[in-house]
Amino acid sequence: MKRALLRLFKLIGALLLLLVLWQGWILAQVLWWSANNPGSTRFMRIQLEALRAENPAAVLRHQWVPYERISVHLKRAVVAAEDDRFLDHSGFDWTGIQNALERNRRHGRATAGGSTISQQLAKNLFLTPSRSYLRKAQEAIITAMIEASWSKRRILEVYLNVVEWGTGVFGSEAAAQHFYGISADRLGPAEAASLAVRLPNPRLYERRFGPAQRAHAARVVARMGNSRIP
Repeated sequence: MKRALLRLFKLIGALLLLLVLWQGWILAQVLWWSANNPGSTRFMRIQLEALRAENPAAVLRHQWVPYERISVHLKRAVVAAEDDRFLDHSGFDWTGIQNALERNRRHGRATAGGSTISQQLAKNLFLTPSRSYLRKAQEAIITAMIEASWSKRRILEVYLNVVEWGTGVFGSEAAAQHFYGISADRLGPAEAASLAVRLPNPRLYERRFGPAQRAHAARVVARMGNSRIP
């Protein structure tokens, strides 16, 4: 009995050590990326693997551009559409989460998520699109790491450079070129809002962007003037 308990304690200790090492590895990357641009993300690698399963020569469309070379309209549109309290919270918008839960309760299904830009960035950088309580817990830990070590400007800069906007299309520069044939710094309010409302389901809205999405984009344009950005 004692030997079995000893083996159990050793196993638990080994698992805890692995967990600590894993979190330390993530934290080291978060700290490095506070001043250095990530070359790719977990979401990028997953998408590239899927594309190459069909076409071994497939490549992603992605080009990093600094914060000042991204249209202010796109910054405002993304904050208005995705996280209008971005500058006010520390990674978790509890008001937004409560509102999302209430909307989901009224509809009887999950129609709203309530994730902040910081949470979405944590997921894109390190995790997978799958949903589970374990993944949400890890997302929360990474979000706290990012918020503790990055400025809001850096969070928005990295997010706009790595988020997916279509099949194999990542970052604002590639999105502006793909949808409008212009650079990210030339996006106007209507174009920026159209891009922002694609973010919840970029591959679907790349194929089908209908009246509901256009109406949503118009509402985003109306709110952009009140969007506060770093």
